[in-house]
Amino acid sequence: MPRRLYSCTPSRLNTWLDCRRRYRFTYLDRPQPSKGPAWAHNSVGASVHNALAGWWREPYERRTPLTAAILLTNGWITEGFRDAEQSGRWLGRARDLVSGYVATLDPSDDPVGVERTVATRTKVIALSGRIDRLDRRGDELVVVDYKTGRRPLTQDDARSSLALAVYAVAASSMMRTPCRTVELHHLPTGEVIEWRHTEESLARHIARAEEVAMEASEADDRYRAAVSGRSGPRRPPGERQTIGPPQVPDEVDKLFAPSPGPICSWCDFRRHCPEGQAAGPERQPWDGLAE
Repeated sequence: MPRRLYSCTPSRLNTWLDCRRRYRFTYLDRPQPSKGPAWAHNSVGASVHNALAGWWREPYERRTPLTAAILLTNGWITEGFRDAEQSGRWLGRARDLVSGYVATLDPSDDPVGVERTVATRTKVIALSGRIDRLDRRGDELVVVDYKTGRRPLTQDDARSSLALAVYAVAASSMMRTPCRTVELHHLPTGEVIEWRHTEESLARHIARAEEVAMEASEADDRYRAAVSGRSGPRRPPGERQTIGPPQVPDEVDKLFAPSPGPICSWCDFRRHCPEGQAAGPERQPWDGLAE
């Protein structure tokens, strides 16, 4: 029988590459281990993305910097901040970000898609993902990805991004229109980082995605075979259940070994990983903000 296509997103593949234990916690363990508190920098990013998506859905006459600021304020996510004062200060910064950014846009130049889900498949994988914005520039499409992080971006970030390459291939396939250019729009600096792929470079990204997907798919199968039919010990009546990683055989735990490093300090599942706890200091939920 032919092997079933491995359905995944670029995020899933990148998680496998970053840390196999985090991959297991995120995509395989059920119930999923409890996560740590929300991160304030993620709240800022989600609030900004939501406001920019909503801005394009407004009627043309309402696509103004003021509207962007209002949308940002109304949809502000307060999770992860140290206190109300810090949240309010970052709300002001985020308002400036979105209003300043949309002031550089042509409100009449409607995108092909906003928060658009695209998908493509090969003989090995079925890939899907959601694009922040898909523009039409002449006879071609352009993938636009918003970034709100404090780290300055380089052209290598756009060139090497598996997600952007997958989005370009999927958009081209679904829209039957060439799509080779990808852009990172870094709102804190106002920079637009562009990379124009070739057919060969896109093919290399897809081949890499297939290679990673085959590794992850084989690991998924071994995990399910190992845990199928297993049940945890019966809890005494009245004992409170704690959600943590389920027990798996040692050989499976080795298959999903962690990759300790600086990124462990920012992992949602750090509390369940001794190696991750030893790899770096514990971060406060607001430490990712560029104060």
